[in-house]
Amino acid sequence: MKAEKEKNLLLEQLRKIPIIQIACDKAGVGRATFYRWKNDDKDFSKAVGIAMNEGKLFINDLSESQVISLVRDKNWQAIAFWLKHHHPDYADRIELMARVQYSEESLTTEQETIIKKALKLASIITQPEINHEKLKIKSKYKLRNTKENNQGS
Repeated sequence: MKAEKEKNLLLEQLRKIPIIQIACDKAGVGRATFYRWKNDDKDFSKAVGIAMNEGKLFINDLSESQVISLVRDKNWQAIAFWLKHHHPDYADRIELMARVQYSEESLTTEQETIIKKALKLASIITQPEINHEKLKIKSKYKLRNTKENNQGS
């Protein structure tokens, strides 16, 4: 099962750096082989998506850590960036002006029924679901169990 070992090594690299070329180089797997595996093995393809997501989260954490270090070093650009993206008083704003006309028309019984059905359907659709297929794939490829990966695809 050399291919399975290589696939797991490749997934491990994608969790560290979510760039396919770099992960392939570090795992000693050619890009063509990677894409063939991805096209031929649905479980591997899904595991790649999960690993890439974990890699992006990891890089986000590293980046945020670097910004915080720069803020501690009193770097003005880092301070402005942090405040703009983490404090509502410094965020970009858009001012919207409009005239609103209010009508006192009542909904018909049919319109009320349609709206009630739509709201009922919307509340069902927005419920998070655990995707058992993803859990099986994560187990097969030894992926971490994160909140983002447990939600339905």
